[in-house]
Amino acid sequence: MKLTVFIDQEHEEEVQVYAHQHTKLIESIRQLIQDDADPLIGYKEKEMAQLRLADVHCFIVENNKIYALTQEEKWQLKCRLYNLEETLSEDFLKINKSCIANLKKIERFDASFSGSLQVKFKNGHMDYVSRRNLKTIKERFGL
Repeated sequence: MKLTVFIDQEHEEEVQVYAHQHTKLIESIRQLIQDDADPLIGYKEKEMAQLRLADVHCFIVENNKIYALTQEEKWQLKCRLYNLEETLSEDFLKINKSCIANLKKIERFDASFSGSLQVKFKNGHMDYVSRRNLKTIKERFGL
């Protein structure tokens, strides 16, 4: 792979990649650019912090507010879940109407007798996969 960088104050910043196929390297480049381009700002009491998408386990809705759950913290966001969903990478997938999961942060799935699928994240948070999203989850994980 060849890399060419042009420093030009007059030109809008952009990245173009020409590749024979979609690889993990290309996905990593895309994720790096996305993390840098669209900062995610979280709020907690009087604190404000820029969050890295790679640190977020999931986005949830509680009391009509959007939260980003990291390993140990819960940050409120000032956006709508559907707007957030449009900007996220393939690593994130909506598992029910109030949760978008980071697929890299899922610890395990627990199936119940009723056919529902519960998700346990690496930070201990648990949620469920809705019937509407069950097929997509099964396809992504080969279940």
